[in-house]
Amino acid sequence: MCCTDGPDRFPMHAGDTAEMPAKGLKPPKWLEPRLRPKPGGEGVGSKLWRHSRAFLLLPAACATAAIFIIDTFIRLEFAVAVLYVVVVLTVALSRKPAWVVLAAVGCVALTVLSWLLVHRLMFPDTAVLRASMSLAAIGITTFLSLRNLSAGRRLASIERQRANLARFFPPQLVDELAEANTPLAIIRNSPAAILFADMVGFTAYASDRSPEEVIALLRNLQSVFGSRIFANNGMIDKFLGDGLIAVFGLPMAGPHDVTDAVLCGLGILEDIHSWNRRRVKTGEQPVRVAIGIHHGTVVQGDIGGEGRLELTVVGDTVNVASRVEACCRDLGSPLLLTAPVVAELHAEGSAALAARFAKLGPHPLRGRPAPIVLWGIRHAQIPGAPAAV
Repeated sequence: MCCTDGPDRFPMHAGDTAEMPAKGLKPPKWLEPRLRPKPGGEGVGSKLWRHSRAFLLLPAACATAAIFIIDTFIRLEFAVAVLYVVVVLTVALSRKPAWVVLAAVGCVALTVLSWLLVHRLMFPDTAVLRASMSLAAIGITTFLSLRNLSAGRRLASIERQRANLARFFPPQLVDELAEANTPLAIIRNSPAAILFADMVGFTAYASDRSPEEVIALLRNLQSVFGSRIFANNGMIDKFLGDGLIAVFGLPMAGPHDVTDAVLCGLGILEDIHSWNRRRVKTGEQPVRVAIGIHHGTVVQGDIGGEGRLELTVVGDTVNVASRVEACCRDLGSPLLLTAPVVAELHAEGSAALAARFAKLGPHPLRGRPAPIVLWGIRHAQIPGAPAAV
């Protein structure tokens, strides 16, 4: 049996990648939202703003008292209570809708109280007009303030959603997905191409390196993987420390999903070869990767505990792709495809791309009742024609 689980993986949640890649590779734009401080890490500026909102109540209270005194005890022939809108607007700066409503109710109550103290139960025409103008101004200002706060919250929510989507989807899909009416978390079966990629020999590499060196390598490696995946319209399902799982064809199927997946795999090999040339010049060991691609039906949906759900894909197709990637070490090929992938390449009109791979025959996979036919990249097609993996 040629294939086992890859020994060089350790689990890492997609939100756990740390700050910045080490020098040598710049983080791509898709990675930037993942490099920002987490919401839990509140800075000094955020704390100052949170405390300063409470101080807004002091000028609001002073303005309220001044307006009430003028409206009640000083005879002026204009609607002094209209100035209560200043109080509502000041409280609205706190971005607390409940505070705005309480301020508006208080202003209305003071307007009515001032009326009772001055006019008791009489209703002079001019006084009625002034009071009506004041109450209308308070109501309109409150409505517009609450509407503005609601719009601001919606915009902030959309920005957070887009930043989260940008961690896993190509930039060209982020806006479209953020505005879609259909939730991504709907459980469904969909055809897709699954790409597994990881670093060969990571355990040995990490055993005699400092934590800083290990994390720096992983950041650069994931930068290479992620850039190629997004450049070929793929979705990052999850990071696996020294590897990842990518999906092509979700959330929306395209006419060349399998072609995109194979081009992504070839592109990763090219980028790794270019990176290795720079590493060798600085006296570092070259990095080797293994990539397995399979095509079939996957189940997409949210899984996890109540407090931590994650959109992912599962199913036999995902398991087979993982086993195929593990076969790269035994078969001496950095990139392996299954027969369904090759068949889809021909169906998508990518016969020339399929010709870059040689048939390696049937091979048993752990957990599979029957062998599966594998195709490996031809030696001459490997960038730099490295030695067998």
